[in-house]
Amino acid sequence: MTEAKKPEILAPAGDPYSFLAALAAGADAVYCGLKHFSARMLARNFSISELAALAELARGRGVRTYVAVNTLLKPDEAEKAGRLVKRLVADVGPEALIVQDLGVAAIARQAGYKGELHLSTLANVSSPTGLAMLPGLSFARAVLPRELSVDEMREMAEAAPEGLSLEAFVHGALCYNVSGRCYWSSFLGGKSGLRGRCVQPCRRLYEHRGVKGRYFSCQDLSLDVLTKALLTIPQITAWKIEGRKKGPHYVYHAVAAYKLLRDAPDDASAKKMAASFLEQSLGRATTNYNFLSQRPKNPVDTKERTGSGMPAGKLTRGAKPGQWNLSARVSLLPGDLVRLGVEDEPGHRVVKVTRAVPKGGRLTLTFADGPRPESGMPAFLIDRRERGLMDKIGPLESALAKIPEREAKPVEFSPALPKPRKAGRVEPLAISVWRHPDMRKEKGPFGVWVSTKRAHNLPLQRAATVWWWLPPVVWPDEESEFVSLIAAIVSRGGKRFVLGAPWQTGLFPKGGKGVDFWAGPFCNIANPLALGELARLGFAGAFVTPELSGEDLLALPALSPLPLGVVYKGAWPLGLSRVLSGEVKTCMPVISPKEEGLWAVKYDRTYWLYANWEMDLYKHRDALEKAGYIVFADLREPLPKDITRRERTSHFNWEVGLL
Repeated sequence: MTEAKKPEILAPAGDPYSFLAALAAGADAVYCGLKHFSARMLARNFSISELAALAELARGRGVRTYVAVNTLLKPDEAEKAGRLVKRLVADVGPEALIVQDLGVAAIARQAGYKGELHLSTLANVSSPTGLAMLPGLSFARAVLPRELSVDEMREMAEAAPEGLSLEAFVHGALCYNVSGRCYWSSFLGGKSGLRGRCVQPCRRLYEHRGVKGRYFSCQDLSLDVLTKALLTIPQITAWKIEGRKKGPHYVYHAVAAYKLLRDAPDDASAKKMAASFLEQSLGRATTNYNFLSQRPKNPVDTKERTGSGMPAGKLTRGAKPGQWNLSARVSLLPGDLVRLGVEDEPGHRVVKVTRAVPKGGRLTLTFADGPRPESGMPAFLIDRRERGLMDKIGPLESALAKIPEREAKPVEFSPALPKPRKAGRVEPLAISVWRHPDMRKEKGPFGVWVSTKRAHNLPLQRAATVWWWLPPVVWPDEESEFVSLIAAIVSRGGKRFVLGAPWQTGLFPKGGKGVDFWAGPFCNIANPLALGELARLGFAGAFVTPELSGEDLLALPALSPLPLGVVYKGAWPLGLSRVLSGEVKTCMPVISPKEEGLWAVKYDRTYWLYANWEMDLYKHRDALEKAGYIVFADLREPLPKDITRRERTSHFNWEVGLL
């Protein structure tokens, strides 16, 4: 019997030093982003020429390079994205592209990319039946959601078709909301997580029932010794470390730790060394989250520090005005980066240490401008360039310098866009989408959210005329319930289903033969190429993501091969999560320092987070009709008795645009 192939250790890199640190630590593959179309736009990221040299260096050492082109693609960006992929093909030759947008996958094929396509966790393949269709879309790997337990990962692995491998996160930052199902930052003003611009409102301070806390700020994921269980799942071929915004110190120590845990899972000394490396990786307090089904852990702990980095001490006022003293609880080295406080606190800043400070010593800091920190503000060590690490990186840096820079040559790319549908006269349809419809009032077509917990309230007697909306996330432990409920709806004549993800077609009997599928707004469809892929899959129509600017929303119907709908009114969620802090009560207000109110409500096994003001594009409906939209959805959400609706409404990104 041959020994099962070990999963690769997949390291993050947001800058050249982090890339070299990954090589020095023995990573099998490195994933990184470019300065465009990366879901970590706040990382430094790479130019093509810079990455070409690093990829060549890595290839010479048997290390693969994966490039994340994993943002939502706007309607007019196909040509730009295609030129970028062609440059990657010509100069970098990455072994894989990580994408979340079906339009980018289509562009990669058109641009002549022959390597692997990996479907990002942002695409949210969250239940086993969704995996079957991925090889047909040219995907060789799916990145699993971070919320899954090891038992659920095993279910996913058993359902994976031949030729499709899986990738699991083992370490790094956790988002409160499910990846690809968070609109919080975008709803507050155009900076979307799906475009790599998230401003992390979940990390902020909120007030709930008179008490302030960081109720949505998660600890970091760290599976450490528990990764031994993943070695029994051969379909999981990669252990992914999150952290493209982290420095080389973090990358080196995290990679070295998981390499030990993979290669010597039963060696006590190796596990001890790995634990030591992880303690030095400068992250937040850690959790194994849902990994152990029998002992899940809530990643939100308001009693734990929420700031990233190793606690390095606290500030006290110095002898002179503007002077502060940091009493170091760890030794500090020249070049270390220390973050004071957290981002939404007055006086927050990052400082560079200029001299060695022993543990227990004192570092004096002077701030001549900006808000002054408060006495007692915590300090965190977030990056360091210790000599031992730089000595390991040094030879690699020298080897990199010998690789001649590739001349940037212009490339041309003309995307083959799908043929737009003929715009015949269609009477626009407005539907309200309800949790609990009042059947006495609903005379015409309307929409209903499909819920396994409220199946007895579903209007099955009118199944043929209802638009049935599936939730944006279906978890493995509820998939069979949804399969049974959907079969019941179809047997009663249910015809039209609005899917929360394209992969939800697998929930239907016989793959949905005889059923009309519409891609729902949570499929994050924003460009004609993605619409072309849906048409190829047999979809009857699509609701466009309301994240787009008004200009982009109005431009898309003329380019679309499918009939389009849009959410133009109602309660759009800030995000969906699998957890809620034990200190937060559902259906009760949570208030930000800017008096932004929100609340959480649980449907089936997922928490939905809503703002206390609705989106409203009603005044633009005539323009949207003229542009070609034929279905207008109003998402009606029951308002809890303790929530007061604000007078304001949101135009989402209609005016401000989507960055």
